[in-house]
Amino acid sequence: MKIEIFSDVACPWCYIGKRRFETALNAFPHKDSVEVLWRSYQLDPTLPQHYDGTELDYLVERKGMDREQLMGMLGQVKDAAEGEGLHYKFEEIVVANSFSAHELLHLAAAHGKADAVKEALLSAHFEHGADIGDREALVSIGARAGLSAVDINEALDTGKYADEVRNDFAEARAIGVTGVPFFVIDRKYGISGAQPAELFSQALEEAWQEANPLTMVDSGSETAESCGPQGCTP
Repeated sequence: MKIEIFSDVACPWCYIGKRRFETALNAFPHKDSVEVLWRSYQLDPTLPQHYDGTELDYLVERKGMDREQLMGMLGQVKDAAEGEGLHYKFEEIVVANSFSAHELLHLAAAHGKADAVKEALLSAHFEHGADIGDREALVSIGARAGLSAVDINEALDTGKYADEVRNDFAEARAIGVTGVPFFVIDRKYGISGAQPAELFSQALEEAWQEANPLTMVDSGSETAESCGPQGCTP
């Protein structure tokens, strides 16, 4: 079973959604048969490489919302993150364009380390105030997750995975993704948002049953003796 997760490194609900999905996946009996693919998505591709201001400043400017109202909303998101064991520090977030971070993720996928790098990027951005638009920071994040610093610099210098990142953006538009996180199971089931773990569990089970229906064995004879709610057959 293949699960594609469209997500942005700069999306606070994407990290929360990742944790909730992992809770469901870790309890799924067929976990070892599930392939997870991280797909790129940008909430704001027009964002400059670096934004001179805080996360709150950026949201006020870009969204045109009241500062006090936004502070309340960020507080609610922070509480939701804490509920999943995540410790957001919105006051320390460095607002930066996430395109290079997505290139790093595609490099990681090519080396079988996509989940480790995705986790490291999200934690660095939301919990540790790292600059995800800074080359040195990305090399450090990727190297700690097991990638070669030489490979990271080469990929970012040459734009080796830039087209793959853009292809993910186009794919998201093609299937109607308008917000993230967005989970696609076997290209049949779509789950939008950081849903509760219970909903992910239900979706995993339904998708598995559809892909692996129970086949009854025909014995060639009449139904054998059995018991049911109304009693047993003789």
